[in-house]
Amino acid sequence: MAGKIGVLALQGDVSEHIGAFERALGPGAETRVVAVRRAEQIADLDAIALPGGESTTISRLIEKNGMHRLLAEFEGGIFATCAGMVLVASEVDDPRVSPLGILDIGVERNAFGRQAESHEAYLEIAGLDEPFHAIFIRAPLASRVGAGVEVLARTELGVVAVRQGRHMAFSFHPELAGDLRLHRLFLENLSL
Repeated sequence: MAGKIGVLALQGDVSEHIGAFERALGPGAETRVVAVRRAEQIADLDAIALPGGESTTISRLIEKNGMHRLLAEFEGGIFATCAGMVLVASEVDDPRVSPLGILDIGVERNAFGRQAESHEAYLEIAGLDEPFHAIFIRAPLASRVGAGVEVLARTELGVVAVRQGRHMAFSFHPELAGDLRLHRLFLENLSL
């Protein structure tokens, strides 16, 4: 099936997401992966990735570029990592972030601490047979999970991966791990 996946390219690890989705789709795939820098590109997408980066900066740039309503009402699937998880939440612990309200979760920014507390861990994730090598960089945490949200993974501190309908959000960076299973799980859910 042909389709188009966008990666929000306002700030953050955009090229890593593009590369991971291209590898997950495989050679000869009809689905294209594109960088999204303008609001008018959003309507043409089947899915969008909201990458890691600095959530307050990305939130400000979403507003500045007239993307907030378009993203909040986006009907395709959303793959959100790290700062992206903060953005898709319905509640965020920082008033500088204007959450999109896509997932019924409350998020705590930088829940694991500062840059020095960035770490890696192997996580058991629902839907995967083997543990996933997760890379946490100034990572958020889902401090509240609504009734319609499926918890995919948690650590001793709390929830780090969720799914709600066609959307998935991770507090870590699957695009940096070299393991494409979460990208493929997302694509299977979209039938792309």
